[in-house]
Amino acid sequence: MDWLQYDTTACSIGRTLDVIGEKWTMLVLRELFNGVRRFDQIRDHVGVSDPVLSDRLRTLAAAEIVDAVPYREPGRRTRNEYRLTTKGFDLYPALIALLQWGDRYCAEPSGPPLRVTHRECDEPLEAVIECTAGHRIHSPREATARPGPGARSVR
Repeated sequence: MDWLQYDTTACSIGRTLDVIGEKWTMLVLRELFNGVRRFDQIRDHVGVSDPVLSDRLRTLAAAEIVDAVPYREPGRRTRNEYRLTTKGFDLYPALIALLQWGDRYCAEPSGPPLRVTHRECDEPLEAVIECTAGHRIHSPREATARPGPGARSVR
């Protein structure tokens, strides 16, 4: 396949990055996966400004990655907490892959700051690439890219 013969404007990676490709969005997702759901807690833990966090949460809600669920503490106004949808949970392997890469290439000499493990056996999680027949892929050299049904030729 000659990749240069195909239009990349319909690329799934590009479209995904349009939604989650900003640093603050990924850090908000990290917080949500770790159980931090309230605006003030996310803001304070990540160190993001209110306007940026509001924008990122709006984008995630518009993309149906999070749901804004109202809650009210006694004597306070109604606010939202943010919960991952099924679509949001489907991003978990991507976050684990980024974490795994960061642990390998960006961690301090003392080691990674976070360990994510399987609840049952306490072994570390690992992002794995497999074909649908169950064969594990260790290198991009073991894969082939072909045009899919949505591919368009460059004119």
